[in-house]
Amino acid sequence: MEKARVLIAEPLAPEGLEILQGQARVDQRLDLDSAGLLEAVTEYDAIVVRSQTRVDAELINAGHKLQVIARAGAGVDNIDVAAATRRGIVVVNAPTANVISAAEHAMALMLALARHIPQAHSLLHEGVWRRTDFMGVEVRNKNLGLIGLGNVGSAVARRAQGFEMNVVVFDPYVSHEFCRHLGVQLVSLDQLLRTSDFISMHVPLTDATRGLIGSKELDKVKPSVRIVNTARGGLMDEQALYKALEAGKVAGAAIDVFAVEPAGDNILCKSPRVIVTPHIAGSTAEAQAEIGRDIARQVIAVLEGRPTPYAVNAPYIPAELQDILSPFLPLAHSMGHLIAQLAEGMTGDIRISYQGEISNYDTRAIKATILQGLLEEVSVERVNLVNADQVAERRRLRIIEQQTAVSEVYPSLVTLEVSTDSGSYSTAGTSIQGEPHIVWVNEFRVDVVPTGGYFIFGEHRDRPGMIGSVGTICGEHDINIHSLHFGRVRPRGLALMVLGVDEPVPDEVVQIIRELPDISSAKVVRL
Repeated sequence: MEKARVLIAEPLAPEGLEILQGQARVDQRLDLDSAGLLEAVTEYDAIVVRSQTRVDAELINAGHKLQVIARAGAGVDNIDVAAATRRGIVVVNAPTANVISAAEHAMALMLALARHIPQAHSLLHEGVWRRTDFMGVEVRNKNLGLIGLGNVGSAVARRAQGFEMNVVVFDPYVSHEFCRHLGVQLVSLDQLLRTSDFISMHVPLTDATRGLIGSKELDKVKPSVRIVNTARGGLMDEQALYKALEAGKVAGAAIDVFAVEPAGDNILCKSPRVIVTPHIAGSTAEAQAEIGRDIARQVIAVLEGRPTPYAVNAPYIPAELQDILSPFLPLAHSMGHLIAQLAEGMTGDIRISYQGEISNYDTRAIKATILQGLLEEVSVERVNLVNADQVAERRRLRIIEQQTAVSEVYPSLVTLEVSTDSGSYSTAGTSIQGEPHIVWVNEFRVDVVPTGGYFIFGEHRDRPGMIGSVGTICGEHDINIHSLHFGRVRPRGLALMVLGVDEPVPDEVVQIIRELPDISSAKVVRL
């Protein structure tokens, strides 16, 4: 049998190349521009990239033989995962290989901030001995606020405890039990901002986390706070951070990642109060070797038809169950994604029930996809069939599953309920002629088809003119409504409107809707 062909488009460690060359025909083509790559990819079964190569829909569609796209690193921001999924191409990455390197870099930046090490080094290199300019602070007994407690955040927490720091954490998708086990305190974002002496970011860049720290959040911090970001650039409003530093509202910052890279002209690179490094948190010899081995093994596994631990888009389903289970996967993802956006507070139990025909089959892929939808906004880890249980176990999330042979209304029904310290949030859905339908949200019966667009979810008292009032506000702000769904408990009682809209809804418009009489809550979600 002819060996599969693998295209290496960006540098890969020798350890990875050796594994690949033992199983496949490997070509390193590091000099290809976009046009050259588009022409070359037609001949390959697999492509390996890092962060610079954009694997967009055009490139994916040109790769007629592609079975796997491998990202030698943690993120997949440069890969059109949806386009790959449509083509049946598995996308894999290496989200854990550089965990220790990233954690150590965050600690290094924190210590450098505390003791003004780069500034003192630079001045002494110029021949200036000026000790009094560099009075530092100890990290011992200081409060370290971690935004995100995934693999890297947990590693930072353990190392900070070695420096006798008090660690507090904001992460809606870890349990109090997990935090107690790690010796950290789970708090709200507001409390973290107000009490931390150091803040370190460890969450992925998603719609939910983009601009997570802006001027409003920076107004809450201590003026002595020092902020470290080794996660993703878009998590912080860089202009707001610069202004806070210049105004003395923030004592210092250390930044390894930027909204636009390369970042030589970034305003933060011009501030003497900021330590900057060029996205090198994961750049150690050990991490690169492990990434190379990890990626190579996954590429070979996919080419041989075996499951992989870090497939970002492909829960494994036996061929004989494809037609039965596949229609429920987009539904499961939408249900998890919906609850992730509607729920507030710290997550407790996660209950998943399968009723009717679907209860007769192996539903692990559905559970994994629900967890993916729940966690992808807050976790760097990509959840799939192979690692879903491990991710939930690491976060001490309790998942309760129930199967019932009878479904009263639909042939098959999947229900998700998530309890938090703020309440309980639930949704249920089914597949109708291969199309996902969300048919319950909390106590309200609806029929919403997740379209990949935006929806306004508004709870209110059922009375004449309520839907019209919201529609008028949308019209006044040039927001086009394409669908309306409505559910109520009883006439004149509590009700839910779901408006599908063609454009993103600005925060100020949502606030206007919330201020309407008899509106109890309003949120915009993307499904």
